[in-house]
Amino acid sequence: MAEKNAALPKRVGAHVSIAGGVQNAPLNAAAIGARAFAMYTKNQRQWQAKPLGAENIRHFRDNCRDKGYRAASDILPHAGYLINLGHPEAAGLAKSRAGFQDEMDRCRQLGLTALNFHPGSHLKQISERQCIGRIAESINLALERTDGVTAVIENTAGQGTHLGHRFEQLAEIIERVADKSRVGVCLDTCHTHAAGYDLSTEAGCRAVFATFEAVVGFRFLRGMHLNDAQKGAGSRVDRHAGLGEGVLGWAVFRFVMNDPRFDCPLILETPDDGRWAREIRMLDALQAV
Repeated sequence: MAEKNAALPKRVGAHVSIAGGVQNAPLNAAAIGARAFAMYTKNQRQWQAKPLGAENIRHFRDNCRDKGYRAASDILPHAGYLINLGHPEAAGLAKSRAGFQDEMDRCRQLGLTALNFHPGSHLKQISERQCIGRIAESINLALERTDGVTAVIENTAGQGTHLGHRFEQLAEIIERVADKSRVGVCLDTCHTHAAGYDLSTEAGCRAVFATFEAVVGFRFLRGMHLNDAQKGAGSRVDRHAGLGEGVLGWAVFRFVMNDPRFDCPLILETPDDGRWAREIRMLDALQAV
């Protein structure tokens, strides 16, 4: 069994809704007993969004304070899915970079210190190395233009032409980022397993996270998405399942909850938001096992 983390409890939460305004995210998180949360800062399926209003920003900050959420350690906002920082075409790349910059600026306005995002896709038009270079350049540009926000790369399942499914790809992106203090990684358990890193047993978890430490390093870990998986290891299919309802079993969740290296927001993105409060309690119970 992984070494038990004596610091109780861990920062477990979920990706909550911003319906009605970003200021509702901390209220929605508190309602399910979350000690951390993820959120979008705008509609994730649209390029354009109204600027954040001063009242929205003030109420968001007030609600975070009132509910005990610390911007620097408990909140991991997620960028929209349209952004492709490795886009092979100039127009698509420029649009993605502008969209990413807008998301970084929104995080700064809200007092948030990190932005989680999917790295990008080569769309079979450029090589993986060229795409990785564009992703890193995109990150560098955003960091140069924004203060105080860390770019957090989420590993992918490797579906289609999406990059970031191999730890080596994450490491190469990080290597090309100039300011290493403002780049990090978010590991998704479903994505990791689907990418070919078998997390279905304790032995598998030990091996996979030893590889992550050797290739990337836990010093770059800024968050985790805790999801079961509908498809098996190496499937490269991104299909989340509720905890205990997929192929992963409980080994990886027990491992994460009891290993002190996972000292970061642990965010549920499981399909049924009606189960989130229960799933948070289930994860908490694993930490005491």
